[in-house]
Amino acid sequence: MEYFTETMGNLIHQTAFFSLTWGNVLMICVALIFLYFAIKKEYEPLLLVPISFGMLLVNMFPDIMASPEDTSNGVGGLLHYFYLLDEWSILPSLIFMGVGAMTDFAPLIANPASFLLGAAAQFGIFAAYFFAIMMGFGDKAAAAISIIGGADGPTSIFLAGKLGQTEYMGPIAVAAYSYMSLVPIIQPPIMRLLTTKEERAIKMEQLRPVSKLEKILFPIIVTIIVVLILPTTAPLVGMLMLGNLFRESGVVKQLTETASNALMYIVVILLGTSVGATTSAEAFLKATTLKIVALGLIAFAIGTAAGVLFGKLMCKVTHGKVNPLIGAAGVSAVPMAARVAQKVGAKEDPTNFLLMHAMGPNVAGVIGTAVAAGVFMAIFGV
Repeated sequence: MEYFTETMGNLIHQTAFFSLTWGNVLMICVALIFLYFAIKKEYEPLLLVPISFGMLLVNMFPDIMASPEDTSNGVGGLLHYFYLLDEWSILPSLIFMGVGAMTDFAPLIANPASFLLGAAAQFGIFAAYFFAIMMGFGDKAAAAISIIGGADGPTSIFLAGKLGQTEYMGPIAVAAYSYMSLVPIIQPPIMRLLTTKEERAIKMEQLRPVSKLEKILFPIIVTIIVVLILPTTAPLVGMLMLGNLFRESGVVKQLTETASNALMYIVVILLGTSVGATTSAEAFLKATTLKIVALGLIAFAIGTAAGVLFGKLMCKVTHGKVNPLIGAAGVSAVPMAARVAQKVGAKEDPTNFLLMHAMGPNVAGVIGTAVAAGVFMAIFGV
């Protein structure tokens, strides 16, 4: 009987209940809320499901993120090895290749002025950089945090790794991916606040057809120009444009399908779960983390507002030919931000179709955020 009770006692004490803290319970609740948004509300479930599940796992079994140095047998936790691929910039670069293979740059090629809207939306990044310094962060930490304003998870992870800010990588990545997922909640109030009903109802002229030659030349030319000016952007911009060249060349359909489907989804699983697993209560529930999350929200809000305001300027310059809503799509969240512009515009006029017009600034924002990261790396000599 004594053996039985001792064995049962050992089994019970091996359960997670005895190691849970109130912080763990809080983070588990946050993970469940994220799962609700992902499954019930369908807010970017491809991102939010793996992230929130990684968050759930690490707060019940912290050793799943343990490094080999912290274990008795010298073998790290499963998600620790996934996370190393984030730190080494492998997964962010592969994500960009997949995005390139899935993206049609025709709206941007047909309307090059979209580059200006994509650039305007990056204002939030540089504004957040100065806010972060004012809040006590160092230069490199401030730069890594500010990229959250582009709502671009892979670039945020990439820059944090390159600038040696791995201690902040987890909160930065979670904030960036969370804001990417919550674009449909965050952006519409800002868009409606800064535009009039008449501006939101503006119908734009149909975009011109883009030739196959233009589509093939675009990724090559962009790569040459951007990488010559900012060589450190090669892993991101290079992979983005390589993926797009797969798509547009038409001669490597197998590579296109692999990059945009199987490889992309494998990378999303690895990156999402490992990012979510950085949110253990001990690592995440800190004043510094709350500052990072707040700065990310400020940066994203400013970037959205800057894009809309520049859209209003273009509307006036073109005598009402540009709908300012498409400026909000200048952040890097593809294609979520473009869909939001379409949705907000359609509420004013169900016959208004802004999606293709918004995709121009949206894909320009992807390039713009990568360029912003390259600017910071150039400033710090990385």
